[in-house]
Amino acid sequence: MVAYTPGQWDMADDATRQQFFDDHHAFERFVDEHGRRIDSAALSDAELATTIRRDEAGEPVVTDGPFAELAEQVGGYYDVDLPDLDTAIAAAKLLPHQYTVEIRPTVKVDGYESV
Repeated sequence: MVAYTPGQWDMADDATRQQFFDDHHAFERFVDEHGRRIDSAALSDAELATTIRRDEAGEPVVTDGPFAELAEQVGGYYDVDLPDLDTAIAAAKLLPHQYTVEIRPTVKVDGYESV
């Protein structure tokens, strides 16, 4: 997952924006050479989120906006298949230095099959 500071893109000049693109392309080439990209996407700003919480009675309550107030927000993700954590770290280091990158393995939940 890739986190960023809101407004960062809007304040960036053309050269900085081009560097973001170049860094993403370097990351993608590295992953393609060492594993494979499964999926990726940019996400809209958290202010456009819809959040579903449960009230004290367990009933779902739908609200506009993010789950919590955050200084950073998730801006996108890459789902990749790489051989080990060291390779994933090497790939993540290629992304724009303004990002906070969180690496997590996927898990299989016994008894659950996706439909």
